[in-house]
Amino acid sequence: MDPLTLGALVALITIVVLFSGVSVATGLLIVSAGFLFAFDGLRSLELMPEVFFGDLNSFALLSIPMFVIMGSAISSTRAGADLYEALDRWLTRVPGGLVISNLGACALFAAMSGSSPATCAAIGKMGIPEMRKRGYPDGVAAGSIAAGGTLGILIPPSVTMIVYGIATETSIGRLFLAGVIPGLLLMGLFMAWSIYSTWRQQAFSGALEARSFSWKEKFEILPRVLPFLLIIAGVLYSMYGGVATPSETAAVGALLCLLIAIIIYRLWSPKSLWVVLRDSTRESVMILFIIGAAAVFSYMLSSLYITQTIAAAIGDLDVNRWVLMALINVFLLVAGFFLPPVAVILMAAPVLLPVITTAGFDPYWFAVILTINMEIGLISPPVGLNLYVINGIAPDIKLKTILLGSLPYVGCMILAIILLAIFPGLATWLPNLVMGDAI
Repeated sequence: MDPLTLGALVALITIVVLFSGVSVATGLLIVSAGFLFAFDGLRSLELMPEVFFGDLNSFALLSIPMFVIMGSAISSTRAGADLYEALDRWLTRVPGGLVISNLGACALFAAMSGSSPATCAAIGKMGIPEMRKRGYPDGVAAGSIAAGGTLGILIPPSVTMIVYGIATETSIGRLFLAGVIPGLLLMGLFMAWSIYSTWRQQAFSGALEARSFSWKEKFEILPRVLPFLLIIAGVLYSMYGGVATPSETAAVGALLCLLIAIIIYRLWSPKSLWVVLRDSTRESVMILFIIGAAAVFSYMLSSLYITQTIAAAIGDLDVNRWVLMALINVFLLVAGFFLPPVAVILMAAPVLLPVITTAGFDPYWFAVILTINMEIGLISPPVGLNLYVINGIAPDIKLKTILLGSLPYVGCMILAIILLAIFPGLATWLPNLVMGDAI
């Protein structure tokens, strides 16, 4: 069978298997085993365990459970509520100040946890009821948190960037730096839309209710923000100050978060700590299982010459490189609608990397573009993980309302991709400045 036809068959069967309800990792293993057995015989199945565990035998992978512990420790405390309250006191008089407070809290919390669902849950529990109480529409209240939570996979430290670095053998430290300015840009676009939409809402329905805080109340809350800044500074200094590798830096971040949870938020009971470690282990194993299964899936594609044929076919397309990038973006966007970011990166990045580098695109710039596409998938049905997290926090808000409220922020993400295409230095300038030009 022709490799391209075989590739289409693999894609079709993979979609069917994943939609059957099995987990992503299990589905990838089933498809891989079936095609290897059908086309290479029983002998090829003997290599599956070696490929699976061989791909997990990487020191860089240690950073994933460490960053997961970091996010879980913070999510188990009042840290998100304190961060939200501090920003609320300072921004309450700004048009759309409460929405901006939530987006700022999402950005800072995302920088510590690296998890979009955790960011949505932590900030949404406080932010959504408060916004609704002060007269903000349900769509604005829910949509802004759902969109703000997506910043968790772009602003460093980011688990998805770590996975991309491992899958493409690129520098994780450089990837983290590449996400800083685009992450701030995206947050700025979110805030600009929030200010405009709130101003428009006030023009039609009168001013929204705003609380008033004294200067004493504003300053007394600032010490609660200090631990967050210390964590971010500690992680960044460890990584870029030459103190530690990304994996060791993740351990530093996890330790700092656990210490803050224990000392400041009094999370010292064995039962509470056990919950943090249990949930972290569960999520880490899930991610690592997907990584191992994706390695087997990639091995199957390569063994049957599907990867090489697709890459060559795309490379031979007589189209402008920006048309090619537009097609890749459409593919990533559709894939993000149905699969979690980690799965898409592990399956697509190794295939697409030689194509985009041959076309003259920077792999670190492409990592940011890919991640923003995955962010759109997090607030788009049918998977739309953040939509369901928000729906769980505020079950009386219809899923349709949450989706419609998040659509303007999808427009902001598309605008960010366009700006990055016009000004690629937004993603490449900081890594080149700090770490030198990529070779």
